Amino acid sequence: MMSINVAIVDNDEQVLSGLFRLIQSTKGFRCSGAYSSALRALNAISESLPDVVLTDIHLSGMNGIEFVRLIKEVRPSQLILVLTYLDNAQVVFNTLSTGASGYLLKSSSPEQIITAVQDVCHGGSPITGSIARGLVNLLQQTASPGRNYRSLSLREQQVLDLLASGFRYQDIAEKLKISYATAHTHIRNMYKKLRVNGRTEAITLYLREHPGWHASASAQESQKIELFNEASITTYFAGTISC
Repeated sequence: MMSINVAIVDNDEQVLSGLFRLIQSTKGFRCSGAYSSALRALNAISESLPDVVLTDIHLSGMNGIEFVRLIKEVRPSQLILVLTYLDNAQVVFNTLSTGASGYLLKSSSPEQIITAVQDVCHGGSPITGSIARGLVNLLQQTASPGRNYRSLSLREQQVLDLLASGFRYQDIAEKLKISYATAHTHIRNMYKKLRVNGRTEAITLYLREHPGWHASASAQESQKIELFNEASITTYFAGTISC
């Protein structure tokens, strides 16, 4: 039976060492790389091609959610399991929306971590119980009556249309022929009316109202160019470290 190759990313050297020993000492598992830096991990993962990336959200030099996004941009099929102390439901939602396959707390036992890695490899999405409850509560709040797309003004709907298509604030201002400050005000008012904390929640509501929605080709291309440039720059300066 082939081993499950796991890359570990955590800026806490003690945790990194402990996870390395856990993976290496478990039958059927192998550590393909242990990285204390997200930048170093990005470059190495594209070469070592691990089955699962086991990563924290609190990383040095880069937000963990951004780290997940960049990995999925370079390698869309990559399986990513988050292991962290952060139990905020919004963080969990954003991380899973970005492409992580599971979310565990570091209070999980070694056996639970190993089982979660196996579950991810078999198509599962393991989530710590308390985290799952918080995520359900968040989704229920998002679906609360009165928090829908139609509560917005026509201009706010136009802004959300463009936001959902991937346009940045400055792009939205230019398309609607308004100032950046005005666009930002519309977005802030829109978030307040919908009672959301940011783009992800707002777009979730939007998609419920527009189940057949697809971003315009120009917006998709704009996003691809921006992501490619960012990923390329990150990879260029990244180094490697092996187990």
